[in-house]
Amino acid sequence: MNRRTFAKSAFAAAAASSFASSSLATSNARSGKAPFSLKFAPHDGHFKLSAGLNILDQIRYAADQGFTAWEDNRMMKREPDEQKAIGKTLESLGMTMGTFVIYVDMVNPVLTGNRLDAKTRTRDSEAVRSMLDKEISKGLEVAKRCGAQWATFVPGAADPSVPQEYQTANVVEHLKRCAELSEPTGLTLVIEPLNNVSHPGLFLQRLSHAYQICKMVDSPSVKILNDLFHQQITEGNLISNMHRAWSEIAYIQVGDVPGGKQPGTGEINFAHIMRWLNEKGYEGVIGMEHGIKNREPEREVELIRAYREIDPA
Repeated sequence: MNRRTFAKSAFAAAAASSFASSSLATSNARSGKAPFSLKFAPHDGHFKLSAGLNILDQIRYAADQGFTAWEDNRMMKREPDEQKAIGKTLESLGMTMGTFVIYVDMVNPVLTGNRLDAKTRTRDSEAVRSMLDKEISKGLEVAKRCGAQWATFVPGAADPSVPQEYQTANVVEHLKRCAELSEPTGLTLVIEPLNNVSHPGLFLQRLSHAYQICKMVDSPSVKILNDLFHQQITEGNLISNMHRAWSEIAYIQVGDVPGGKQPGTGEINFAHIMRWLNEKGYEGVIGMEHGIKNREPEREVELIRAYREIDPA
């Protein structure tokens, strides 16, 4: 038996054990801390000191602390058996599966300039469409296994040889095709504006631009992932901007500025923002897309405390 086969067999055994203990996990979650009023979603690694490296144990630990959602950017890279096990564990705990990354290319102007390789001037919209068809189809299967309703889509690098208006038109046309594939399944592709400081050279940087693109695509399957960490750097004025783009925002992520760590470590007034979201009636997931301030054993306690302090319950 090779190492890959052995690893898959070992995971299958662990997953079976997890399924058998799902009732116990649910009981543990209910006997833990009061649920957060908003769907804050931790990531793999946030609770590895308390729960260990096994992602299913981390999910159960998160539920026991009152978290009602989970997020996993790496879901596409996991084995199908692991994707299914994560989905079943979340379902057994009554937790919501948040977003995973379905498409991202930070280097090549694929959607913007129809160039699969930035090193060449070759433009081939059909080749780009074929590639996207394969990636979205693969992602739809992943979403089905883990129970995800959202998937992060990053339009990628800008093409400086093409005026921005044409780049926008190219992105819209490709997203319309992706929407055709996603709509029948109910999966929402959430496009994410990223800041130009830590992610220079990318096409989509502003919430207003994402709003324009979503309006042009005009599909329930293409909406905005509004990461407040990035928006604070690029635009600020967070609540006013969310209010303007609200009809197209389907998902929210957080991280404080500067540093990209948990709320309370930087300049953003997350308690006020969470009260606003709660009053707005937001029922979606709020992804904890950030690191933790320190590396000490108590860091995970501090992380949980940070979210208790901003929870509007």
